[in-house]
Amino acid sequence: MVKAVCVNGLKRPAEGAGERQAARKRRKAAGGGREPGPEEKSSCLSAALFGEDCEISRDQLYELLKFAALGKCHSAAQPSWCRIYRQSHLAGVVVIVLPEMSQLHFYQFYLQFRHLRKVFRHRFTLTPSANFLASLYGEGANPKPQNTAQGLTSTSSKSSDLKCDPIFQKYGGKKRGLTSYILTSEELNKYDYPIKGSTRWKGYVCTGCDKQRTDSSPLFGLDCEMCLTAKGNEVTYVSLVDARGQCLLNELVKPQSEVVNYRTSFSGITEEMLLPVKTSLSDIQTRLKKILPRDAVLVGHSLNNDLQALEVAELNLEMLLKAENLAEVSKKKDALQPQGCRVQQQLNEPPHLSKPCFLECLQVTGQKPLLLGRQELDSSGLCQSNLSTSNKQILQKALEDVPLSTFSIIQFSLGPENISSRLLAELCEKVGSKLTDMLTIYAGPFEENFRLKSVKKKFGKCGPIQCLTVVTETYQPYVCIQYEVLEAAQLAVESLNGAEVAGSCIKVQRPVTAAMLDCDVLIKELELDVENEGVIYVAGLKQSVTEKDLQEEFSQLKDLEMLFLPKDLQSAKHRNCCFLKFQKSQSAVDALEVINGWTLKGSKLRSRHALASGHLWRWIWQMNHSNGKQRGNIFYKKMQQLPDSEQDLKKKVKKLDNHIQKLYRSLQNNTLCVVLFPGVNSTYGSQSGLGLMGIKGDRGRSAC
Repeated sequence: MVKAVCVNGLKRPAEGAGERQAARKRRKAAGGGREPGPEEKSSCLSAALFGEDCEISRDQLYELLKFAALGKCHSAAQPSWCRIYRQSHLAGVVVIVLPEMSQLHFYQFYLQFRHLRKVFRHRFTLTPSANFLASLYGEGANPKPQNTAQGLTSTSSKSSDLKCDPIFQKYGGKKRGLTSYILTSEELNKYDYPIKGSTRWKGYVCTGCDKQRTDSSPLFGLDCEMCLTAKGNEVTYVSLVDARGQCLLNELVKPQSEVVNYRTSFSGITEEMLLPVKTSLSDIQTRLKKILPRDAVLVGHSLNNDLQALEVAELNLEMLLKAENLAEVSKKKDALQPQGCRVQQQLNEPPHLSKPCFLECLQVTGQKPLLLGRQELDSSGLCQSNLSTSNKQILQKALEDVPLSTFSIIQFSLGPENISSRLLAELCEKVGSKLTDMLTIYAGPFEENFRLKSVKKKFGKCGPIQCLTVVTETYQPYVCIQYEVLEAAQLAVESLNGAEVAGSCIKVQRPVTAAMLDCDVLIKELELDVENEGVIYVAGLKQSVTEKDLQEEFSQLKDLEMLFLPKDLQSAKHRNCCFLKFQKSQSAVDALEVINGWTLKGSKLRSRHALASGHLWRWIWQMNHSNGKQRGNIFYKKMQQLPDSEQDLKKKVKKLDNHIQKLYRSLQNNTLCVVLFPGVNSTYGSQSGLGLMGIKGDRGRSAC
């Protein structure tokens, strides 16, 4: 019997083995993926996702999907925030969307998402969107507004979406001149821009840009790539463009010191590329001084780091355009549109013409994306759009049709009963409460006349402390210590339980609450999380230690890939801890043995395996500071049963994870799979989204 597959309301016979083979040939001809032969290397994905670099915008996500689906053969640019190696070998792209869910849901039901946390090694925080699918397609798409009575979110206008934007709230919607967006002297100092006259930047070369800036001052986009040498970060590549995208400088640079790590996966620079290069840093400094006019305004991403590496200082304190505002300012003024390292001037260009529809881009190549879900996902006729009434039916259709498509969007749904503001508020409260409990430990008993300062000093060696209070309700005093990172609390439990502190042999334990009964299980699963492979936590750093000091100290460690030094989001000062990411898990294990007991500037270091994924630093900090003070002193809490609605939600989440597992197993090797929790906007508040991604069969950077 021949099955029938419903496509846009018409029925056609299901494709057999011969037609499937023909479909694969069509995909190859259209520039899509192909199955690798026995001698070929697979596609692989590399992304430097740590701390603030983990927050990805909708445009950046669009950038990734466009390159993965189209590739260089259709003029799609490599994404700026990650890198796909051998894109032409991709067998396809599958995007799984969980529309009612956010980052909050993933970590509330962390243990239920067993498959997701064990398969996808790359994760990022996703800015929430009121009309996520439209943003996924790219500008120009016109999805049909959805019926809220069916549990679907209606399309919000661009104006209402802009009003929620922090840049819009700061600068307003009125047209402003260029000088309104230039950094102030306070901001320059806060973000460590090199300033002439400061002893910290002694020896730096000045650009000579000393003329007053006006709204018509010329813009220049600057970008640098660095490698790690015995000296620290040194420039290996410099690019400078003007506001029209014209390239003014595009040079490889020879580092002065011996190179420790070329950071090829991020910069694209290799040892072979630099062998014939004779251009020095001083040559680049001279050329920059000649090119830049006296009233130039520099634009860039992490421009402070680039200027430090170039050893270039500015003469005027108010000359640099804040990189974080550039993209948003560009859209609202319709004057500048950054693409990769280019800066294009698009004055008087209508906003709706700035970017073609993603679906239209695919159609040009002869591809027709597949969209599956409970709602009508597209009304433009550019997709094979199939409606189903249950997640089980969606899964069945996906298992049949995804292998025949080069680009698929699969949308599973929890249903309208699980997206209420009340339930979201309860989840937020529970996650915040459990997080606070995991960050909190109790130490004691102490003698009546013990010194709190001694306790703080001892426990501070395990990591940054949020607050510390004395518990006097007990027969002998105890101390409640709330940390800012999970690793610090766990390190204190492991290393100080039974130790002598402030003259007493103490016990160290976490709070006794219902939510903490599975704490040991959760800690173990966090350690085994695929995103934490090869990542270790290091504590005991003095405040005087700089990132350069750490790079020099740890440069001798084998296979060190990245160093992340968390900073307080209010004071911008670094905490007394850092994270090290290694290319190989065994190298991280070896580093633990070396670092434990290591002394840096008179301070003994402590380390352990990482628990919190790289994208969680900012989220944990915000949750900790907003909720921690209210819950920090609570010792015993009433054990409560979860409401029926949450119990039901837990079962549905587990089924969703099983559905995604079945779909993932059915995918061909070399398929890029992206799972998206778009985030939630409700009357209770906004919750950031979460993205997980990986290429099936990707064995990590060693395969690249």
